[in-house]
Amino acid sequence: MSDPLLAVEDVHAGYGKTTVLEGVSLSVPEESAVSLVGRNGAGKTTTLRAITGHVNVTGGSVRLAGEDLTGRTPEAIYRAGIGLVPENREVFPGLTVEENLKMGATTADDGWLTFEEAYDLFPRLGERKTQMGRTLSGGEQQMLAIARSLMGDTEVLLLDEPTEGLAPQIVEDIVDIIQTLADRGLTVLVVEQNIEAVTEVADYHHVLADGQVVFEGSTADLSDARDVQERYLGVSQTQ
Repeated sequence: MSDPLLAVEDVHAGYGKTTVLEGVSLSVPEESAVSLVGRNGAGKTTTLRAITGHVNVTGGSVRLAGEDLTGRTPEAIYRAGIGLVPENREVFPGLTVEENLKMGATTADDGWLTFEEAYDLFPRLGERKTQMGRTLSGGEQQMLAIARSLMGDTEVLLLDEPTEGLAPQIVEDIVDIIQTLADRGLTVLVVEQNIEAVTEVADYHHVLADGQVVFEGSTADLSDARDVQERYLGVSQTQ
């Protein structure tokens, strides 16, 4: 892999006295799509929250383009260029689609997406720009959460379980959107349990178990590592 745009180095983090991450290291090269996969409770979401400043990092570092972001506030990390689409989407239910997008825009007016580009990339949002967030379907809320995160000066987009709870056709739509973003040069780190979906959008994968990276490699490497799939991802050898 080339030099990373995002580098997570030996990160320890958790909640209160409970340590969840036990020295996680991973890297995401510029203009690449990389995944972090594992079973429930492996520490995937905590890794994203550590990167974005939502949990306290007690050891190690998080760097963006060589700049140490460890210990900064979530707002400062977002403004530095790391956008997060959380697992529960966190769309503002009482705001319109357009107002939700405005919440992601930075004062610098140099977002990865403009409003026009957002509506071009997500036509459904353009059709519903005056609708309240609470009236959108799950798939539309996911699109809105992704678009909102790209209204800032985003260099790396973090996606936490973007296909969870969505109908199969909507999963395909979200996968296509992520692939389009990657093709346009956006750097992406995606957390997923849907291995089929994640291997469509990411070229390199990290497997997390018990707060540690236990495997990393290309899609071909992961496909060949049947023991890793069975032990850490719950994929049956017969599949």
